[in-house]
Amino acid sequence: MTDPDAVLERVKKDAEENGFYVCPDKELLKTLCEGIAKNEERYGYGACPCRITSGIADYDSDIVCPCEYRDADVNEFGCCYCALYVSKEVADDPPLMRPVKERRPIEAQDAAFEAKEKVDKGELVIDDHAHEEADGKKLPVWRCKVCGYIAARERPPPICPICKAKSDKFEKFGYGPF
Repeated sequence: MTDPDAVLERVKKDAEENGFYVCPDKELLKTLCEGIAKNEERYGYGACPCRITSGIADYDSDIVCPCEYRDADVNEFGCCYCALYVSKEVADDPPLMRPVKERRPIEAQDAAFEAKEKVDKGELVIDDHAHEEADGKKLPVWRCKVCGYIAARERPPPICPICKAKSDKFEKFGYGPF
């Protein structure tokens, strides 16, 4: 089983390297690290413990801790959605910690659960182990036909992070060694 203390050490290191602090509420901090550890054990990746997870890595990639929304949340609200990462002001004055509006687009959540339903019905096969061979491997590069966003990954993003177009609006743009 993933060790919550190891998760805490990774979180502290990431916070320090990126100019953030960890949750000043020690009990909440422990609970959040236990949740990430449980998700690592359950899904193979440390999804945010405060969000509903589909269990499909490609569809949850935006909410793997630290999630894509952390920086904007901390900059705007002083803490991220689950309050694992906080600003210096919140670290120094914990009562400043307050609820954070969910930034994850509802379209991304819907796409994840639509894919999960298809997997459960056998209509879609997801090979989450494909990412294990990443060294020297050529990954497909996907381009959003709506806004031009580019992503190098096994499959197109479920939702474009720029214009919110669904995955069917992506086209294969080439391959790259990443």
